[in-house]
Amino acid sequence: MSKRVVVIHGHPDPSGGHFGNALAEAYVQGAVEQSHEVQVIDVAQLEFPLLRTKREFESGPVPESIRQSQLVIQWAQHLVIIFPLWLGTMPALLKGFLEQIFRPGFAVGIGAPARSGKRPLSGKTARLVVTMGMPAFVYRWYFRAHGIRSLERSVLGFCGIGPIKESLIGGIESPDSTKRSEWLNRMRELGRKGG
Repeated sequence: MSKRVVVIHGHPDPSGGHFGNALAEAYVQGAVEQSHEVQVIDVAQLEFPLLRTKREFESGPVPESIRQSQLVIQWAQHLVIIFPLWLGTMPALLKGFLEQIFRPGFAVGIGAPARSGKRPLSGKTARLVVTMGMPAFVYRWYFRAHGIRSLERSVLGFCGIGPIKESLIGGIESPDSTKRSEWLNRMRELGRKGG
């Protein structure tokens, strides 16, 4: 069955050429091969300010790039968020993007709906694809994947998105082209499945 998928590429470097770019392209390729509908949001290519006050977050104007991204996320059934691990969590630009996106009224209810627990994004699923220099098992077991857990529970889960799956890719600074090829093949396969 065909799915509507949005791939959110969260590397802050607009010049591209990172392994995350290749992973995103592989996922999209696999999804298109299986006739899934796919849209891509490249966060590094968007213009938006950081939110600095509660008032801006709750009722400030929504930049056009954010409004368009919200429409894509509303359209999607499945979100794939790809980013490098920086200081144990996502890069600041991706965090700023998510703060702009997941505002009251879009991701959480306002007023009575908020008190009722209504979550406007319920029914959507997600996959986090996270690249890192350290071995993934070290991040998962020693550091308890704290930055990923926060994104899953306090952002995505809070807005009703779930289930959320993870693909943690460690040792990406290694020149091992075989492992990179294996991960690209896995991403293509995940894209084919739309998951």
